[in-house]
Formats: sequence, C-alpha cells, structure tokens
Amino acid sequence: MKYTSGRRSNGLAKTLLAGLVSLVGLPLTTIEAQEDPFDQFPLLIQCKHKETYHAFYISRISPDGVATYVASERMAGTITLDGHAKATGGAEGGSCVGKTLAELRASHQTYDLKR
Repeated sequence: MKYTSGRRSNGLAKTLLAGLVSLVGLPLTTIEAQEDPFDQFPLLIQCKHKETYHAFYISRISPDGVATYVASERMAGTITLDGHAKATGGAEGGSCVGKTLAELRASHQTYDLKR
C-alpha cells in the first residue's frame, strides 16, 4: 500500500488490527495499549537529606499506584499521584517527605522525561 501523507490513518490501523485479532480469536480491547503509568510520575525527584542533595530515580509503580524512588546509599521513598512523599526502610526524612507531587513540581524538585 502507498500513503500520500507518509502516515497510516488511525482508522485503517485499527481495522487491520481488528482483522488480525479476529484471526486469533482475541477481543480487540485486550490488545489495545493501556496508559503508561510512567507518564504520570516524574523520572527524577531531587531531595536534600543531611546537607547532601540526592537524585531519586523512579524504580517501580505498583498496581495500586504507589511509585517507588531510589537513590544511592540504599535510600528510597514512595509517593502516589494524590498522596504525600514518604521515606521507606527506616530512613530519616529529607526535604521531600510530606510533600505532594504538585508541591514537588512547584518547588522545581522534579524532572520529567521528555519524549
């Protein structure tokens, strides 16, 4: 097939995908991509702990929406989209503990991945 715009139309792609899915007997909804949870959380959160700045990188997001961030020296913390940051593993709190994602973003402590 040849496309004058160089791009496939979304409708044509869905039609082709539906045809392929029907060959294997799976419903289309099981194949369609879910929203990527990593798009909702920043890639990095910068926090100060004991006069040292640490970069906490996102490590995982659990099915219940809790994001875990890790840094050097076995430091870690968790946060949800609408909750407050918490230190884990007995770590003392730093400049991020108790803040929401909105507060961390407003204080320029977050860095998002640009695609």
